[in-house]
Amino acid sequence: MDIVTTDNKMKEIIELAKTVSHSKATVLIHGESGTGKELMASLIHQNSARRNKPFVAINCAAIPENLLESELFGYERGAFTGAVNNKAGKFEIANGGTILLDEISEMDIRLQAKLLRVIQEGEVDRIGGQVSKKVDIRILATSNKNLSNCVKDNSFREDLFYRLNVVNIKIPPLRDRATDIVLLSKIFLDKYTKENNKRIKGFSDEAINCLNSHYWPGNIRELENIVERAVVVNRFDYIQPSDI
Repeated sequence: MDIVTTDNKMKEIIELAKTVSHSKATVLIHGESGTGKELMASLIHQNSARRNKPFVAINCAAIPENLLESELFGYERGAFTGAVNNKAGKFEIANGGTILLDEISEMDIRLQAKLLRVIQEGEVDRIGGQVSKKVDIRILATSNKNLSNCVKDNSFREDLFYRLNVVNIKIPPLRDRATDIVLLSKIFLDKYTKENNKRIKGFSDEAINCLNSHYWPGNIRELENIVERAVVVNRFDYIQPSDI
């Protein structure tokens, strides 16, 4: 899905992302969960000179700590029990392209040191490897936490923070982009009416009021889920508040 917006602040952010996409600078994208941080990272990659090279995303919060190192850096045969073959990590796979480290605040402090080496030296050390491998990658990172606070509580390395925070892009929550609520709702309505073979004409005025008055703690992801549910349960020509 492309980033669609009528919000002037979001338009400025998109233009900033397109501008910095032409550089090799690391970019830190932060915002609440569900605001579209990965979409913003993809936009940066697609507008860069690396667009035809790999775009590799890895969620640092979704992979157990003991597996994340091997996923990122790879390993050599015999490095540990079960390592029966050599395996390239995500950094090697992304060579020439872009790697997205999603929710980087969840990365173990020990792995942060290895990541810092990748950024500073452009080299990756596989687990159990004897020779460093050169890589040419653009690093993007996202976080729904304030990394400055993570530095203060010693859960995130200060030197890594400054390496990542060359360009800082903050995506505002959906509740601060009021004009986008109805716009995105209509896009999701069109998507899910087609998927479910329904003929829903739109939202009633009362339903629009419900959408506009909600706080949206889950942001765009929550909005999409609610519209999908509304389409599935709706029995009339227009989405009603009871559907929402």
